[in-house]
Amino acid sequence: MEQIAYVNGSFVPMSEAKVSILDRGFLFADGIYEVAAVLDGKLIDSASHLARLQRSVGEIALALPETTDRIQEIQKELIARNNLVNGMVYLEVTRGADTGRDFAFPKGVKPTLIMFTSVKDIVNAESARTGIGVITVPDIRWARRDIKSVALLAQVLAKQAAAEAGAGEAWMVEDGQVTEGGSSSCFILTQDDVIVTRHNSSAILPGCTRKAVVALAEERQLRVEERPFTVAEALAAKEAFITSATAFVQAVVTIDGKPVANGKPGPMTKRLREIYVDFAKATAV
Repeated sequence: MEQIAYVNGSFVPMSEAKVSILDRGFLFADGIYEVAAVLDGKLIDSASHLARLQRSVGEIALALPETTDRIQEIQKELIARNNLVNGMVYLEVTRGADTGRDFAFPKGVKPTLIMFTSVKDIVNAESARTGIGVITVPDIRWARRDIKSVALLAQVLAKQAAAEAGAGEAWMVEDGQVTEGGSSSCFILTQDDVIVTRHNSSAILPGCTRKAVVALAEERQLRVEERPFTVAEALAAKEAFITSATAFVQAVVTIDGKPVANGKPGPMTKRLREIYVDFAKATAV
């Protein structure tokens, strides 16, 4: 059965899901996106993702065409129509399609809103058991990385470099320090058992899974430090891991081909993954 997508108020077969070639998301990357995980047919950490969506569109003066409550209703209906059990819902809102290609914001144009789903067994992913390798690449992105923009060319190039190297992710490095992954937040566990992740700023995207993992760790009196760290610190760490909506918590076992500790997922990463999965299931909507 063909997958169903949502496009500007209508649920349509994926083969019929289309937007104008004059859409500003296509012409200028003038848009925002979100990806929410789905477990057992329910949305994970939905409130956090919708809050970040509202913040991102606000930062570029883009009005949502629907309320966030209505967007969540549409997501749920899309999950039901596609009989999605485990996977994700992708959402994108752009400034819409004007009659031409002018850089300034058009007037009287309704924003475009599209959504679709994908199947993925996040909980039982093989990479969660084995861990992944990462490579490091220069961070060549723009200065407002806190906005979840659809302008992802730098991340595409980073992820392609990782794929060509046989790695599962790329860690982007600026001024000698790790910023974040191509599509993930970065963490290390120091030799004295401090969980370190870069503090939120315009240099990184405020990850929803990152936020939840930090809060869950602090609730359990685990030591967390929000600061930058170097690749050398990561290679000297007890453990390293990433977080994202479609990976949850996943161990990093090599960096640029060099092992982190014994080159296997560590106990803290495993524990945090279990804690996050429990949280995700308990708070799903």
